[in-house]
Amino acid sequence: MDLPPLVDPAPALTDAELRRYARHLTVPEIGEEGQRRLKNARVLCVGAGGLGSPALLYLAAAGVGTLGIVDDDVVDSSNLQRQVIHGEAALGAPKTASAAARIADLNPLVRVVEHRERLTAANARRILAGYDLVLDGSDNFGTRYLVSDACELGGVPHVWGSILRFDGQYSVFWGAHGPTYRDLYPVPPAPGTVPSCAEAGVLGVLPGLLGTALAVEAVKLVTGIGTTMLGRVATYDALSARWWEIPLAPTPGRPPVRSLQDDAGTPFCAAPAPARPAGEELPTVTAPQLAQLLAARERGEAQFELLDVREPYEARLAAIPGARLVPLARFESGEALAGIDPGRRVLLHCKAGARSERALRLLRAAGHADAAHLEGGVLAWIEQVDPAQRPY
Repeated sequence: MDLPPLVDPAPALTDAELRRYARHLTVPEIGEEGQRRLKNARVLCVGAGGLGSPALLYLAAAGVGTLGIVDDDVVDSSNLQRQVIHGEAALGAPKTASAAARIADLNPLVRVVEHRERLTAANARRILAGYDLVLDGSDNFGTRYLVSDACELGGVPHVWGSILRFDGQYSVFWGAHGPTYRDLYPVPPAPGTVPSCAEAGVLGVLPGLLGTALAVEAVKLVTGIGTTMLGRVATYDALSARWWEIPLAPTPGRPPVRSLQDDAGTPFCAAPAPARPAGEELPTVTAPQLAQLLAARERGEAQFELLDVREPYEARLAAIPGARLVPLARFESGEALAGIDPGRRVLLHCKAGARSERALRLLRAAGHADAAHLEGGVLAWIEQVDPAQRPY
């Protein structure tokens, strides 16, 4: 959809800016006026990770005057495979600080505002205030719905993208002119049904492609050039190198978002997640409970088997003592089910809980009733019982 420029032009460019942005100035659709709009723009990026990294770098290089960055995480070595705004020297540093330093080196004319906190229902409207546009590079459904709702309430457009393994998708949402994220995905998936990038993996170069596409949409919205992705969703399959596009329209009769607050002050989804079928709730144990059970087993006071359903390389990075490695694929093929004593209690774990839940469902479907899985997986174990295994 063609839209008017989002931002008014800033005052005249300096000689240094004329030299730096010379290749923009010679593009008729941008020119000096478009560059002045970019200089005057205030863009907030939610997440300085895989998608945020290339988006921030290219928006800074393009001359966006103010870039806000929301992220409460620190740089970990596993980020460097795809989060190209960070480097070895930034390991352990806040991602906002690492990104700000890289942007300052790339283009010192850009002002960076660090929001070193997690976006929640309690702070979203405060953080978004004053920005013209929001880029959503988050990696979880709660934040995506929250960004969409906050932008709808604030009347602000937002550019969204997501990636997993070899696939990516992106679009532009703006409630005042077209659909929002809720028109694409009316309700969140049930917890544990969709793996995170940490569990499913992602091709390291894919965020570069999708994150750059987000930056392109931001430039188009700010300057008013071209046709934006509002009302369209693009998807990309890296293995086949194919793009698809689907139209998207506002959902008739969808109630408007009216509030971001819930009782806990956590990211709020106005439409509730679909309920699990009756009787489908699965038994879990917490990390401290598992630690007590393992100690009891060591003393001969408890009998159970602890199975780790991650991949072998993951077990090399962090492990719960006394667990036997049985990757999820062996449950899905049925191989693991044949080797488990049906009369013995079984506890399962993975990295964060999604894969162990899948294995538990398969185990129970095979008739093994005395089984549970670790709530939060190894990440919870490290956080609550064994912090010496950080980072993982």
